[in-house]
Amino acid sequence: QVQVVESGGGLVQSGGSLRLSCEVSGSIFSFGAMGWYRQATGKQRELVAGLLVGGTVNYGASVQGRFIAFRDNAKNMVYLQMNSLKPEDTAVYYCDVYVRTGSSAEYSRYWGPGTEVIVSS
Repeated sequence: QVQVVESGGGLVQSGGSLRLSCEVSGSIFSFGAMGWYRQATGKQRELVAGLLVGGTVNYGASVQGRFIAFRDNAKNMVYLQMNSLKPEDTAVYYCDVYVRTGSSAEYSRYWGPGTEVIVSS
């Protein structure tokens, strides 16, 4: 079984910074793509950053230039550095990972429960 847990959310003033962390644990054979998504109240979940296996990171248009996502496969971690935060960044942030476990030949997708970020104006 694979567990995904986000941390680092909280309350921050507009213009501030936060770093979110995502820890993946369990019987992991290899990692595939990873990503950060967010969902604000009353809105659909949207992509924040998608981290591909080859190293490419795709960012959502609203966070481009302000957020940086990176992964550390050796530590089973993925991070989201959020700078110049705006009130519209307020949302629950979710980490998702594609993982191949030792007992499977295919990658499966796992989500964390989310961590809340509130940006005050």
